[in-house]
Amino acid sequence: PPPPPPPPPHPHRTFPRQAEDTPPRRSFEDETSFLTRASDTRWDIARGFVQNMHIPACFYVNQRLEQLMFDELRQYTASGSGGGFLPAMKQLGNVAALPGNLCSIGLPDIHAGYGFAIGHVAAFDMDDPASVVSPGGVGFDINCGVRLLRTNLMEADVLPVKEQLAQSLFDHIPVGVGSKGVIPTTAADLDAALEMGMDWSCREGLSWAEDKEHCEEYGRMLQADPSKVGRRAKKRGLPQLGTLGAGNHYAEIQVVEEVFDPHGAARMGIDRVGQVCVMIHSGSRGLGHQVATDSLVAMESAMRRDGLVTNDRQLACARINSPEGQDYLAGMAAAANYAWVNRSSMTFLCRQAFAKMFSAPADDLDMHVIYDVSHNIAKIEQHMHEGKLKTLLVHRKGSTRAFPPHHPLIPVDYQFTGQPVLIGGTMGTCSYVLQGTDQGMRLTFGSTCHGSGRAQSRAKSRRMLTYQQVLDKLEQKNISIRVASPKLVMEEAPESYKDVTEVVNTCHAAGLSAKCVKLRPIAVIKG
Repeated sequence: PPPPPPPPPHPHRTFPRQAEDTPPRRSFEDETSFLTRASDTRWDIARGFVQNMHIPACFYVNQRLEQLMFDELRQYTASGSGGGFLPAMKQLGNVAALPGNLCSIGLPDIHAGYGFAIGHVAAFDMDDPASVVSPGGVGFDINCGVRLLRTNLMEADVLPVKEQLAQSLFDHIPVGVGSKGVIPTTAADLDAALEMGMDWSCREGLSWAEDKEHCEEYGRMLQADPSKVGRRAKKRGLPQLGTLGAGNHYAEIQVVEEVFDPHGAARMGIDRVGQVCVMIHSGSRGLGHQVATDSLVAMESAMRRDGLVTNDRQLACARINSPEGQDYLAGMAAAANYAWVNRSSMTFLCRQAFAKMFSAPADDLDMHVIYDVSHNIAKIEQHMHEGKLKTLLVHRKGSTRAFPPHHPLIPVDYQFTGQPVLIGGTMGTCSYVLQGTDQGMRLTFGSTCHGSGRAQSRAKSRRMLTYQQVLDKLEQKNISIRVASPKLVMEEAPESYKDVTEVVNTCHAAGLSAKCVKLRPIAVIKG
């Protein structure tokens, strides 16, 4: 008998990025001949930019941000032939070649990622049996997202105790690589959390009943199946529930600096300049990462069985209705529920810290959830496409859902203003609250940016800066900081990222979302 086939490659082992029949690289001038400026904020990518594209792609940038995109492409064309680094523009083209895909859209914070770019939207037709689901279109940190809490405190109330409050938050919320949660959780609790999401948090007394009303999907994806989450993923997730993690995750005490839409801000309860809020940015920790890794391995086998070929081997995928596709969606939904429970647990700890500092119950401090958004997820949604109502599997990686006013899936409180969209800035810069628009629904399937987007690699950031320089700059801005790994803080310095204001202004100018409130940090808690 013939020898058995070799095992599928592990997704993090080294292997060629592109298929063996990839044509030789073109010059920068030849590459840009496929690009057309459609407006001041949009570039279109014609078919032929990469092989096998069956739809055009596009990306949204203003004139200040586009230079980064073109520099990345120029660097790629100058590096010769072969695999390796792929610029975000090429990743947009490669996703436009996936079966069943109806769009490949880059948002202003776009930068190169694993398979898909980060800041990328793709929508696959559920009625097309060839359509696929790809873990690369969601990312390794499944349901990484942002939650915003309001308070009735003003900056003047917090400044005298700012250092003590920052330390109290740091003491209450476990942070850093490998951090372990303080909320006791058994294996049975974990399975229930994976299935129930924020309903579990509410049952256990870790969240208020009204919290889930202001949460995307109401904090629970109903198709979640804990049995589709592997044993290793559960082992990683069990001790990490209620932890912030490291990298670009943070908890920040912020104040309202500017209000662009008084009516929208009043609906959210943050319409006073100087009002104090808390922003929490975290995801599904090691559990989500393991779910993605396990699925990529399974999909490598499914691709060989079904004859699926992609331009980039990091675009491992499976037919949506295949066993591997359905298993991934059920496991991803469970990991998404875990992330909502994680942010809910940190909300519980944050409320405790404020209540202790100000000697008042969190309810008296009006510490309600304004909204909780996900920016790494794939969801089945209905959208109009070419004049027809279609059921789509929308992949949003580094992209935030931004549904318009009157949409049935947003809370009743925001029916007349649009879904709140939370855009976290880089450490020491500003953050924004936006609102969904009808135009964004038409142009990007109800999607907008998620943050500032990296402008240089973590390794380059560590070479260019010292952690003391970063901490000194924060001190000059009168921003308190508590960080578990100070020597990694250079990776998250503002110099490592695009300007979040330029990103938000581009989305606003393109009509993808509308500016509502600008927030400024006064204290940062990081891993």
